[in-house]
Amino acid sequence: MLIRLLRDFLAPYRKQLAGIVVLQLISVIAMLYLPSLNADLIDEGITKGDIGYIWTAGLRMLAVSGVQIVASAFSVLLAAQAAMGAGRDLRAALLHRVNTFSAREVGMFGAPSLITRNTNDVQQVQLLVVMASTVAVMAPIMCVGGIIMAVREDRGLSWLLLIAVPALALSMGFIIARMVPAFRLMQTRLDEVNRVLREQITGIRVVRAFVRERLEIRRFEVANTELTDISVRVGRLMALMFPTVMLISNVTSVAVIWFGGKAIDAGEMQIGSLTALLSYIMQILMAVMMASFLAMMAPRAAVSADRISEVLSTESSVRSPEQPRPFQGDPARLQIRDAGFSYPGAEQPVLRNIDFRVEPGQTTAVVGSTGAGKSTLLNLIPRLMDATEGTVLLGDTDVRDLDLNELRTRIALVPQKGYLFSGTVASNLRYGDPDASDEELWRCLEIAQAADFVRAMPQGLETPVAQGGTTVSGGQRQRLAIARALVRTPRVYLFDDSFSALDVATDARLRAALQPETANAAVIIVAQRIATIRDADQIVVLEDGAMVGLGTHDQLVRDCAEYREIVESQLSVEEAR
Repeated sequence: MLIRLLRDFLAPYRKQLAGIVVLQLISVIAMLYLPSLNADLIDEGITKGDIGYIWTAGLRMLAVSGVQIVASAFSVLLAAQAAMGAGRDLRAALLHRVNTFSAREVGMFGAPSLITRNTNDVQQVQLLVVMASTVAVMAPIMCVGGIIMAVREDRGLSWLLLIAVPALALSMGFIIARMVPAFRLMQTRLDEVNRVLREQITGIRVVRAFVRERLEIRRFEVANTELTDISVRVGRLMALMFPTVMLISNVTSVAVIWFGGKAIDAGEMQIGSLTALLSYIMQILMAVMMASFLAMMAPRAAVSADRISEVLSTESSVRSPEQPRPFQGDPARLQIRDAGFSYPGAEQPVLRNIDFRVEPGQTTAVVGSTGAGKSTLLNLIPRLMDATEGTVLLGDTDVRDLDLNELRTRIALVPQKGYLFSGTVASNLRYGDPDASDEELWRCLEIAQAADFVRAMPQGLETPVAQGGTTVSGGQRQRLAIARALVRTPRVYLFDDSFSALDVATDARLRAALQPETANAAVIIVAQRIATIRDADQIVVLEDGAMVGLGTHDQLVRDCAEYREIVESQLSVEEAR
């Protein structure tokens, strides 16, 4: 999976990769040539006292070193460009894929895991690309070239390579084999830490309100300790690698000096050749060590690549049809025919046999107990989820046959928790229409009963808004979300308990102001407060996912026991009538 991912996302950077190969080849050849020049300098210059030759050889070494430095520097620059570019493309691809997910896929992965995959996992792949772009080219050339040059210098001591290189490779292989499962577990535990931390940050007010700080601290400590334990285990294995490399390298150096010294004493070898041989053996062992470090990073990057590919290969259960049908009929007419929804593997459906119709200019309310499926019903209309039974029609066209963008541009959904993005009041309102003028924004704010508090803000429409809208109250956040929907001027309005944070007076003013604006649109309101929906043209009553009532307020009070129970829990008998 890692190879396939790298092949796909490094394809646009073929020129950089080709340049890296050429530059690394030049750099390694220069590195391999330097010990040979040094040997000649010692044997022909220093030993014989030839100052002229020393200067000549020294200048040649300086020139070769300069070439090696320049080639290495530019190869690293190209590697960084390729790696960072591939990382950017990966993050963009992940975000694009996640944006296509329905609530089902987002729930399957979980938000903390998706965040980790788009940050930490991509970073691991980036780091591998940087290392592979340099080490993967340098190490094999240096190892093979070093062996050839070492044998060229002295065949008698070449047998030391047959011991040192396999010993180092086997040691590194043993350590790396134990690191692979540890890396996989470490990524999973990092997901868990992110999940707990995200829950505690977003729910900090609930934690403090119920005085559960110690419990949450202990819960985080458990997740943090588990991550620390596996990280320490990985760290110990990584820490074992360097001493192992140094031990084998130093033992090999001592052996080369020991046996080389005897060869020099016997007149079978020159001092320069021994120095060059020692340098080549160190280069060979260094190449094996670099390859081992690359092999150490590869397992963690492979785990990250698997997690990234899992997201990229997951198709959304809600997709635009390959050949969308043209829209037909009035876009403000909505029909739900025997619709139902079930989660995969669930024993009971969330919704079943839902059947009603909303005409242009008509307001339909949906009420029911908690968990009756009200929000799920609304999500079926803009295809945030797809009905598993029956059909949902906008106009005369099944919503599953329409292009998703065309469908959703005709619909405005105002959720119960009106989420605001970091930016300004104006930038949040223009999510409904990027081209809306300030006058249009103020008109929508007036309808949503939000103009007064926005005018009271220090910078009006340009007042900064924190992520999630935490700088405004819940009621203000809901009214801004309603204004954002109005800016869009859709043909279908979906209000998912969007008036719950408003006081009764503001609720009444807002609904009165909405009536002229929605006169030619279909409006569906999910609400718990009977005062909000008693004047609706029709009311749908849900109970355990089934539709148990459909009619006006007066009809349902008379004929539907479930609706009457809801009414009596909020209003007196006289008020209900």
